[in-house]
Amino acid sequence: MFDVFDVFDPALVADPYPALARLRSGSPVHRVAGTDVHLVSSWQLVQEVLAAPETYSSHLRSVLLRRPDGTATLLQMDGGGMVEQVLATADDPNHQIHRSAVLGTIGRRIRALEASVTDQVDRLWVTHFSGDGGDWARDMADRLPLSLVAELIGLGAEDVPDLRRWAYDSTEMLGGWVDQDRLDTTIRASLALHAYLAARFDAALDRPGDDLMGELALAVQLGELEPGTAVLVLLQLVGAGGESTAGLLGTAAHRLATDRCLQNRLRAEPDLLDPFLDECLRLESPFRGHYRHVLADTTLGGVALPAGSTLLLLWGAANRDPARFEEPDAVDLGRDGVRQHLAFGRGIHFCVGSALARLEATVAIHTLLTRTTSFRLDGPEDAAAVWVPSILVRRHSRLRLALER
Repeated sequence: MFDVFDVFDPALVADPYPALARLRSGSPVHRVAGTDVHLVSSWQLVQEVLAAPETYSSHLRSVLLRRPDGTATLLQMDGGGMVEQVLATADDPNHQIHRSAVLGTIGRRIRALEASVTDQVDRLWVTHFSGDGGDWARDMADRLPLSLVAELIGLGAEDVPDLRRWAYDSTEMLGGWVDQDRLDTTIRASLALHAYLAARFDAALDRPGDDLMGELALAVQLGELEPGTAVLVLLQLVGAGGESTAGLLGTAAHRLATDRCLQNRLRAEPDLLDPFLDECLRLESPFRGHYRHVLADTTLGGVALPAGSTLLLLWGAANRDPARFEEPDAVDLGRDGVRQHLAFGRGIHFCVGSALARLEATVAIHTLLTRTTSFRLDGPEDAAAVWVPSILVRRHSRLRLALER
């Protein structure tokens, strides 16, 4: 009988997957002790939740938070229902309105950003990796995505360092591993980011530019969006925009740094880079999970769920479910249905920035492979490759690489 799963066990930071496998096989719908949150870890049950938005809302009502003694509690996020839900946390019909306002602009501008991605990667490489090593997490994975998000939205390059700090601090709050002092810092970062974006959006309302902020300003002028809603959409795009790409960039480099044969294969067969990145997404989903709010009394996997309770859908566990993927813990560059993983979500909430994340990862990892003859972790793995402690994101805080030319 599966009794206890400690979602804040420090051992889960470096390698959560053996414990997630036990959870998935022993208690695929598992209540976190002391809370009304249930972890959903099997492919089949995650799919069942995603297929029933009328029962499982995307609204973010609360998140898990680690107490000083290591136990779990809940941090309320919706101000008693007063905080507006947008884009990834909205339900239809509002979600579709927000998505339509964003998706067309992103799709139209991806091709135009290709040259900028290449230029940004080249600049970061020359600045930080011209020697015999560097910190790939800090100086490539963390820096590149927010620079591109800022360009896509229409924000100044001079503001990127602040945006990067505010964005990662804001998502840290949702990751649960924060003490009270740090929690206060993350809340201040979220408020600062909101104030900055509100001021920039006010300016865009007067003179909309040819960028995402300009498109949202036009939507407000046409009465399709409220100004406050548009600012919250921008807030979410900045907050989440760095995480998925930074996670993928770190995972891909880490995998290659510990597998010389795989490095050499991708150098010899560059067309395999695309399925390799999908396997990285599947094996180390940049977002480990997302929350759902239960709207009505129901049953999932034989477990009774009362209305008002919360689910945390564990993408990282579902993506390694042997019921869906054969040899799920292995990198298989010929895997059938390789893009059917859940790393970018599924259905109406499929990540609007997935194409940009793929583009950035393709350019950056191609650069790493072609400008070296080999690379490895610079030191013992537990020191060279350090993961951010979080139950929400899967991203490196440090990834030291030793490079050979």
